[in-house]
Amino acid sequence: MAAKSKQPNADDQYADSADEALGGGFDSEQIAAEMAAAGEAAGPAADAAGAVGDAALQQELSAARDRALRLQAEMENLRGRTARELADAHRYAALPIVRDLLPVVDNVDRAIEAAEKDAGSGNLLDGFRLVRQQLATVLSRHQCEPIEADRQPFDPQFHEAILQQPSDDVPAQHVMMVTQSGYKMHDRVVRPAQVIVSSGPAG
Repeated sequence: MAAKSKQPNADDQYADSADEALGGGFDSEQIAAEMAAAGEAAGPAADAAGAVGDAALQQELSAARDRALRLQAEMENLRGRTARELADAHRYAALPIVRDLLPVVDNVDRAIEAAEKDAGSGNLLDGFRLVRQQLATVLSRHQCEPIEADRQPFDPQFHEAILQQPSDDVPAQHVMMVTQSGYKMHDRVVRPAQVIVSSGPAG
């Protein structure tokens, strides 16, 4: 009896077709070589992308560092400005009270002038002088001192000229008379001295 011939299996036919389509079957060594080549080709691209990423990160860090330095400088300036403002507020805290006291000092000075013209006002004059001395002590305690003006060169920062007159005794642009005393606290003018300024010899 003759042997039956083997019929081609459908699966075997599909496998053969796949092998032909893929170039004659799978070669593991060839696949590994191709994957390694692809990795080597992708390496420079990945390195370039990493370098770009590092540069961008460095730029962001530099910008953040600059912002932090600017913020620190602004905080230092604010701290210094606040400290100066607090120091000035403490230094000139009594300024409003001193301004209110100056008209009282003026009235006491006028009372003393009037009492000096009255021969019978000895006790009253002594009382006014005592009050005047107490007021001067209070002002001095708060660093408020009179502004020197009489016979001094005219200085618009400290003097307020209300009149200008010729004088043979006082040089031009010098104070020849003080009509109202001026005062300063530390380096700040509380009230300028009202003065009459010499224009020099007449004619």
